[in-house]
Amino acid sequence: MREDSLDLHSSGRTRRIWTFGTRGGLGLLALIAMIGSLACTTLAPPPPRLGQSAYVVGAPDQLSVNILPDPEVTFAATVRPDGMISIPLIGDVTAGGRTIPQIAADIEEKMTRFKRGAQVTVMLVAAAHTDISVLGEVASASSFPLLKDTRVVEAIAQVGGPTTFAWSSRIRVIRSLDGTTEVHRVDLTDIRKGDLTTNMWLEPGDIVYVPPTILARIGYAINSIFFPFQPFFGLARLAGFP
Repeated sequence: MREDSLDLHSSGRTRRIWTFGTRGGLGLLALIAMIGSLACTTLAPPPPRLGQSAYVVGAPDQLSVNILPDPEVTFAATVRPDGMISIPLIGDVTAGGRTIPQIAADIEEKMTRFKRGAQVTVMLVAAAHTDISVLGEVASASSFPLLKDTRVVEAIAQVGGPTTFAWSSRIRVIRSLDGTTEVHRVDLTDIRKGDLTTNMWLEPGDIVYVPPTILARIGYAINSIFFPFQPFFGLARLAGFP
């Protein structure tokens, strides 16, 4: 960068002011503008939760059923793998895939054949089918129940975070919805920089997959070629063989 000097004569004194050449001056102005734009950058907030839908029961959720009038009947029911619960007098009632009010209304309708003016109350005792799974390049891949509102980053942190070989910008959330499968892209690299656009809310049954990088995939492939029996020897050591 070229520097120029300018001598100013005032009141018998000479003052020298150093100025930048045209190219250097433009570069300095561009640098100042860039720093200013970074300082004023507005980072993207996380996506809001869309309309909260009613809880849908599934196996093996635990329900409490209360039937009035007298004699009052109260009992516990666990949703079976086929989605059914057993109710005295009326037999099996569909619970899986329904909301609590829908289950209560169905039981009440069927119970009126045996009990005039039947009033049925159903309560959710334990939500046991809300598991999500976090797989791939994380410290401890596992499934755990979705006991509170949870975003992707919280779920990944709960299993120890991504490994060194994780492809953090290509994380996927796989979701089954009304017989279809949706795949949502999550960019953990951007999230770390403050762009929370892809830090989405998770739903029961979601699968969070953290893929390995391309180099990691190549490494795994080479390892499987040159050390094909390594998993076998690992199992042998666990079994107590030398």
